[in-house]
Amino acid sequence: MTLDQFHALKVWHGLHGQRRPFEKGVWTTIVTLWLMGWMGVPISWVLHRPWAAASSVALTFLPGAYVTLRRWLHRARRLRCDWLVALRR
Repeated sequence: MTLDQFHALKVWHGLHGQRRPFEKGVWTTIVTLWLMGWMGVPISWVLHRPWAAASSVALTFLPGAYVTLRRWLHRARRLRCDWLVALRR
């Protein structure tokens, strides 16, 4: 994901957070885990914990994977995702 897409989702969730608090909470959790992944990579290398490094690297790809999953579920008509419009700009 690009920084413009991150910003677009932040703006969308800021504008629609009152009507869709669950969506906002899930996205906040995704971004928090992503940040933990970025912070965990160097720390796990310093502490020589390969399992922590692997999980931290995996967390860095979490937002993109989440958006891809939601886009797939939306196209399959299994889950409605209103914020996908924000990513098209």
